[in-house]
Amino acid sequence: MKPAKAVFILIACLFTGVFASKSAAQISPEIESLIENSRASNAFWTVQVRDFHGQVLEDLNGDKLIRPASNLKLISSGLFFNVLGSHYTFETHIYGRGYQEDDVWRGDLIVKGAGDPSINGTFYDENPLFVFEKWISAIKDLGITEIDGDLIGFDGLFDDIPYPRGWEWDDLTFYYAPKISALSFNSNLVDLEIKADGPVGGVPEIEWFPFNTPFVDFVNEQMITPRGTRFDSSFRRILGTNTILLRSMLPQGRTESRSLTVSNPSLYFLDTLKRCLEKEGIKVSGELFAESAYEAWSDEDLTLINIHESEPLYKLVQWLNRESDNFFAEMLLKKIAAQELDEQGSTEDGLGLMKEYMHSMQFDTVAVSLRDASGMAPANLIKAADLNRFLLQVQSKEYYPYLFESLANGTVNGTLSHRFRNSPVRQEFFGKTGFVSGVRALSGYLNTITGRQLAVTIVTNNYTVRTAHVDFIHEQILDYLYQQY
Repeated sequence: MKPAKAVFILIACLFTGVFASKSAAQISPEIESLIENSRASNAFWTVQVRDFHGQVLEDLNGDKLIRPASNLKLISSGLFFNVLGSHYTFETHIYGRGYQEDDVWRGDLIVKGAGDPSINGTFYDENPLFVFEKWISAIKDLGITEIDGDLIGFDGLFDDIPYPRGWEWDDLTFYYAPKISALSFNSNLVDLEIKADGPVGGVPEIEWFPFNTPFVDFVNEQMITPRGTRFDSSFRRILGTNTILLRSMLPQGRTESRSLTVSNPSLYFLDTLKRCLEKEGIKVSGELFAESAYEAWSDEDLTLINIHESEPLYKLVQWLNRESDNFFAEMLLKKIAAQELDEQGSTEDGLGLMKEYMHSMQFDTVAVSLRDASGMAPANLIKAADLNRFLLQVQSKEYYPYLFESLANGTVNGTLSHRFRNSPVRQEFFGKTGFVSGVRALSGYLNTITGRQLAVTIVTNNYTVRTAHVDFIHEQILDYLYQQY
């Protein structure tokens, strides 16, 4: 190599290496010390902080792939707004097929599922039966007291794959991992209450919503233990069935509540509707059927009885993010696939649209791995820097005010209502939490003591200590940022 060429290469290396590293943001020694002195120092930590001009102020492993857990909902929420619009509403139709003869409907009732995740009590004064009661009122207004036919639910707007790839089987009993169906009621959950009021060694009493329905079969093998002993919980739905094994040990006098998943969500919807009808004196003589053939749907020759219109999307996303609701996220993902592609909604098609959206928001989609919209699958991978940058770029979108409003606020609401109580940050942080086994994530917006606004992403992967300790370190990092900037 010629000497002149060697000198040129050396100079080039110096400028691109040394000078670039001096100008690039690095993590502050104070934050580095908090991490290194924590009991989770052997975990994988990422921290990235930007000001509202886009300047990176703090960076630790920002260019590395992370499992984002429910921080992924920030991105999927932006996608839902982008496709459907902030004021989009779901319309769930109930029809009659046949004719009315005096007070008898000679034919079937048909419910067309629209993929509405909110047919529960969330937006209806905690009354999960609100929609059914509205429909029954409409049927009564027609003078009908008997349905001489079947109850049919059309759930073909979505495909028949009930879970995203990668959800762990032992989660599938619990409220955060229900089946996904275009026709869903009460988030496809039964709400169980257990009362250990009997003698030690006895079996606790149970009751459940709705109506102690026999649609599920609880095998109650629980036991009451002496007062002061530890509550040992054990709940398991036998997969593919609605048989739920209860084997908990409850201290005497204790009451516990659990929301547990059901199989066959469409039939669960219809079964509950039938029980509501009969409770109000409307006899149903036929059977329950779910129809799933997407191309076969037609409302020709059907009589519209009523349309239930949901609350607007921005209110649904507010619930989704503040409460970190996986069911809402996965239902909306399939919905946007059906809406945008004009075909049966699927998780895979929804994720394809999500990648396109991420690409438009400057994510490195070559590196991205997506399995769901909620972040519960461990195989989800994104770059921390891309997530942090998204917090700034999304501010240019017309739906940003609604996205911001959906974030939890420290000590105030949602998943942050119990956080930062003894911290100066308190109500100055608006963000999204994330948790799956071994992952704790926190992303959002911090107002500092000087009035600056920062976009903050803190993610800890692969930790084995208690989550409360990781939360403590996250909050100490926020405290430092609040005071320093």
